[in-house]
Amino acid sequence: MKKLLTSLLAVATMFTLTACGGDSNADKPYAGQELHLYNWGEYMGENFISGFEDLTGATVVVDYFDSNEAMYIKVANGEPYDILVPSDYMIERLIQEDLIQKLDKDKITCMDELVDAVKGLPYDPNNEYSIPYFWGTVGIVYDKTKVSEADLEKEGYNIFLDTKYKGDIYLYDSERDSFMMALKALGYSMNTKDEKELEEAYNWLVKCVETMEPEIVTDEIIDNMAQGRKALGLIYSGDAAYVMSENENMGFYMPETGTNLWSDAMVIPKNAENVELAHEFINYACSYEAAMDNSSFVGYTSANQEVMDELASGDYEGINAYVPRTGNDKDEVFEYDEATRKIISDYFSKVKIAASNAQ
Repeated sequence: MKKLLTSLLAVATMFTLTACGGDSNADKPYAGQELHLYNWGEYMGENFISGFEDLTGATVVVDYFDSNEAMYIKVANGEPYDILVPSDYMIERLIQEDLIQKLDKDKITCMDELVDAVKGLPYDPNNEYSIPYFWGTVGIVYDKTKVSEADLEKEGYNIFLDTKYKGDIYLYDSERDSFMMALKALGYSMNTKDEKELEEAYNWLVKCVETMEPEIVTDEIIDNMAQGRKALGLIYSGDAAYVMSENENMGFYMPETGTNLWSDAMVIPKNAENVELAHEFINYACSYEAAMDNSSFVGYTSANQEVMDELASGDYEGINAYVPRTGNDKDEVFEYDEATRKIISDYFSKVKIAASNAQ
């Protein structure tokens, strides 16, 4: 149905342009071509797509996903896209399963514009397959009128077991980030494959949901914390930056025991139908104008160095969530391991059941 609607719109547009005396895009390099983009929802600036269309004459067809796993299913089943924007560990999986192609480095002209800290990450050490889009960390958003930084510094992620905050916390409905929090609270690597350590993390989470009466949410945490509805919650740094910009009583804390340093990056699937245009899109997305539109609107940290610096001293001045922490050797990037993924997935299903039973 969507393809039919797209075709009908294209015909209607062509008719209108003909009636008006011509197509202003006709002399542009990719006039009449389509780029199929698969991206996260609410992850692009207001003029991001139209800017690319104006520049190239191409039409961008966007589909949205709400999890890496949902995106993976479509790609693994052969759904054709020209650009995907998955997260680090999923890119590693896509490389392992030969579902994405190497970039043509002669066509990638944007690398010098990017932040060094988000290039050459472990999942793609030479950026052969991926170019960063947004990056950030995971941490604790907290109401400074309810939570002291002394508690945060003393307890780190164990503050989610502090009964002082019972009934006043949000957990994030993500198995990976929930286990990251538990493993870091226990002093372990978030990439551990040790089954005893994973079991300890599972028990930590069960204790949390059974004793702390948390509300388990996803994007609802953004508006809810901006309105001060809970004392604290687990959150992505880009969302925390927005929350802090909306409510001066909100803070963001990353435990010294380490956290998830994440990156979402652009890749080209093996079955992409417009590889040339996909490379053009990657360069465009990394450019100052496009990256500024994206980051200033969405709130996530730009991979463009100039944009990051400008926003850090401008719109997000004084908001520590905007610039990701670097230099803490306990911060990690997620690695993909299928056996561990299955263990965590099974455990997290049991955590959710325990949470339901505790209500």
